[in-house]
Amino acid sequence: MQIKSAFVAAAILAFCDALATPIRARSPYVVKETHFVPKEWQKQDRAHGGKTISLQIGLKQGRFEELDRHLHEVSDPDHARYGQHLSAEEVDELVAPTSQTHDLVHEWLQENSIEIENLSYSTAKDWITVHLPIESVEKLLDTEYHNYKHHDGSVVARATSWSLPRHLHDHIDAIQPTTSFFRAEKNIATYFEGGAEIPQGYQAPSNQTIAAVCNATSVTPQCFETLYQTKGYKPKALDKNNVAFNNFLGEVPIRPDGKLFLQKFRPESVAQAANFKQISIDNGPVQDGPLTANQTAEGTSREANLDFQAIAGINYNTPIISYSTGGSPPFVPDITTPTNTNEPYLVWVNYLLSQKDLPKIVSTSYGDSEQTVPRSYAERVCKQFAQAGARGTTLFFSSGDSGLGGTDKCYSNDGKNTYRFNPNFPASCPYVTAVGATMNFAPEEAVYRAGRNTSTGYRDFYAGGSGFSNYFDRPTWQGNAVPQYIKGLDGLYDGLYNKKGRAYPDLAAQGLYFAYFWNGTEGTISGTSASTPLTAGIFSLVNDALIASGKPVLGYINPWLYKKGYKGLNDILKGTSHGCNVDGFPVTEGWDPVTGWGTPNFPKLLKAVGAKVH
Repeated sequence: MQIKSAFVAAAILAFCDALATPIRARSPYVVKETHFVPKEWQKQDRAHGGKTISLQIGLKQGRFEELDRHLHEVSDPDHARYGQHLSAEEVDELVAPTSQTHDLVHEWLQENSIEIENLSYSTAKDWITVHLPIESVEKLLDTEYHNYKHHDGSVVARATSWSLPRHLHDHIDAIQPTTSFFRAEKNIATYFEGGAEIPQGYQAPSNQTIAAVCNATSVTPQCFETLYQTKGYKPKALDKNNVAFNNFLGEVPIRPDGKLFLQKFRPESVAQAANFKQISIDNGPVQDGPLTANQTAEGTSREANLDFQAIAGINYNTPIISYSTGGSPPFVPDITTPTNTNEPYLVWVNYLLSQKDLPKIVSTSYGDSEQTVPRSYAERVCKQFAQAGARGTTLFFSSGDSGLGGTDKCYSNDGKNTYRFNPNFPASCPYVTAVGATMNFAPEEAVYRAGRNTSTGYRDFYAGGSGFSNYFDRPTWQGNAVPQYIKGLDGLYDGLYNKKGRAYPDLAAQGLYFAYFWNGTEGTISGTSASTPLTAGIFSLVNDALIASGKPVLGYINPWLYKKGYKGLNDILKGTSHGCNVDGFPVTEGWDPVTGWGTPNFPKLLKAVGAKVH
């Protein structure tokens, strides 16, 4: 009898244990996503189960296709609705998940002992965020987390696959952090120790006006305003216009450095250093004083200083907003683990979309290899960018600083390790405008600087990011220019890139040896991290002219750019993309995947948008 009772008790315990596993769900668990570990990462031990992560659950959006239709109608210069951007409420209504999706997901979470009151939501309720111990996430997603160490020493806890009950596969698009190894590195790997060098083959511009203000080893706002012909334009809509930039990974613009920069190059705008607005998101840093000793030692805020100074230097007194999003990790596997350098794009863009009023333009100088991001997550983040575009915000992203993908790094992350070009994300997202870089003056050419030995080791070459997405199809607005370019290649590099993918960059600007101040000292710095805020500053002047003319701002500019806006750019005719141990795609007349349509010509841009100049 005792044996029988023990057997029954054991059976009951086994049954109870079964109820605590994913099998309890109304349908069996099936793998939802698998992602290979990029070669730069090495698997370590199991992640500490007691550490908490901020789990982001992307629910299937209700009517994104309709949002996309609205977005393209209000962004097409030939459409009757051009410029009639959507309100926050209209956007949220279009992307909000169905009640069935919410009910099923809530039921699943409650079955796993997660209380609804502990959930937080994006404004459209298309993203759910919940803080959970790793061990609870492992049970929820039927997976295992391990620590993975990058070759630079940083460590993250990730899984290589995760599962959901079968009936939820059509209701949940993405869940992170799980399989994403996206690092969102600053596209400023081109801070060259030892100062600037005159580019090989450099010739001084024959135009004496440009030659008088453009120096090959320290390019100043006086050069930019002359080269791109913004000189003399005085903003007229300061109370209605603005421009913003993003900071991640602990970056924050240093006001005393900004003041020194403006005192030297824009004394009439020196008040901007004290007046620009700093917004902290998810415990992102803000700072009014000089660099601390630790920040100086780590080189912190070179990027943030460059962003502010590049915008303020070209755009006289237009209000500037600095977003600093917390870049600290959602978990710490143990106290000896290096800081996780993943940056939360999703946290930033969902914060942005929660605001009643959005900035007119946002510049972002961060990115990483597209293949480090699971396709599902990249697609969902890209859709969040589309929502900002529908509300009238232009998103400029740097195209990257490694050409086609770097040196000896151009291999697929699909388990086959195939040699092929390696595109960047978010530059590959069709809902952002990707900015490449140029150098030299009159004429400009695609930027390139060879690598060299430095005190910190060999620094890779620098060339503007270039490529074709493996995740995103070619958008309709690229339907003429890109196929024409590919045809002209006549089979060059066939098989190494996706001919049907979204091609980038869309345009370019100067990106070599910007004069700037950091830690109280003037120096130079390079990268698409420089060309992107410069481009944002120039297009903010275009928005100013539009507002002053009683017209709507540009918003999502890509359809306009490929249909009409390219007429306001200077076509670049010299250079190649470099990278992946080849010369790369050639620069050609018209659009090319190195400098896009070219660099800004302010008077022609004003003409292209039909703005009145008083």
